[in-house]
Amino acid sequence: MTQQQTPLTYRDAGVDIDAGDELVDRIKPLAAKTMREGVLAGIGGFGALFEVPKRYKEPVLVSGTDGVGTKLKLAFDWQCHDTVGIDLVAMSVNDILVQGAEPLFFLDYFACGKLSVDVAAQVVGGIAKGCELSGCALIGGETAEMPGMYPDGEYDLAGFAVGAVEKSKIITGKTIAPGDVVLGLASSGAHSNGYSLLRKVLQRAGAKPEQDFYGQPLKDVVMAPTRLYVKPMLAVLAEFGGSIKGMAHITGGGLLDNVPRILQSGLQAYLHRDAWQLPELFAWLQQQGGVADTEMHRVFNCGIGMVVVVPADQAGQITASLKKHGETVYNLGEIRECASNDAQTLVV
Repeated sequence: MTQQQTPLTYRDAGVDIDAGDELVDRIKPLAAKTMREGVLAGIGGFGALFEVPKRYKEPVLVSGTDGVGTKLKLAFDWQCHDTVGIDLVAMSVNDILVQGAEPLFFLDYFACGKLSVDVAAQVVGGIAKGCELSGCALIGGETAEMPGMYPDGEYDLAGFAVGAVEKSKIITGKTIAPGDVVLGLASSGAHSNGYSLLRKVLQRAGAKPEQDFYGQPLKDVVMAPTRLYVKPMLAVLAEFGGSIKGMAHITGGGLLDNVPRILQSGLQAYLHRDAWQLPELFAWLQQQGGVADTEMHRVFNCGIGMVVVVPADQAGQITASLKKHGETVYNLGEIRECASNDAQTLVV
């Protein structure tokens, strides 16, 4: 005879459907704060529905996806879950912004081994905040509880943003020419790049999350969320239109690798090192890690989160407008011709 066994449930296998339902209930009011024109159906359905606003005559959809990287390791270790959701949104919406796109909606993917409703709600609360600050709707996502796939207390994040821009107003960088001015918008910290090296420096320095760092707890400085440039830049784009020749989001690859992505071959962004002061966090990381200048400029944003290329005769007006909308702006340098066929950035 076969011995009778106790019936198994999904909960026995490590998946708590009730916890997932509770999370959805907690997410709905957060998502509701992000609703905007165009949303036809949001969280709860099999697919989210969005209608491109009718004010667009020839809309082109622009999409972007990203994660938060190993900054999440510090979120786990230091129990800082409320800001990484902002990072998730910012990394995607800032990317699509550089082509002139207005972010319309956002979807997230949250995966873990065992779902903690409280932790997940903190993370999604940050995602909703990021969406609210960038004017896009959080209209869907996925929470995946996968026992055995992730260590206890850890999770992974991915985000997906879709925006729109008029076909005639797409920013490509193709009109950038020698003599144009390179403006830099200040970052809020390391944003969400270079954290594998940053964590290595923290380990070497024996740094603690609560230790004082120029009047703030170190963890607040290290975990400061990525700055959202969407609303200020969209306002400036509405005012100056085609005068914005090119934009670069300074993410992985830093100033050295990201600015050339918008330049034609034979051009270089010639940036003056003394045009801006290296923020305290980056100066400390460089000193503690003995990191070379070139490595710093290729790994970290070094205090510049967005680059904007404009005509020299309008640089002053555009700078004033950016400042009016809350940005700290630096005149980093200019576009020059270079002998190389490859576009490049020089920091001198």
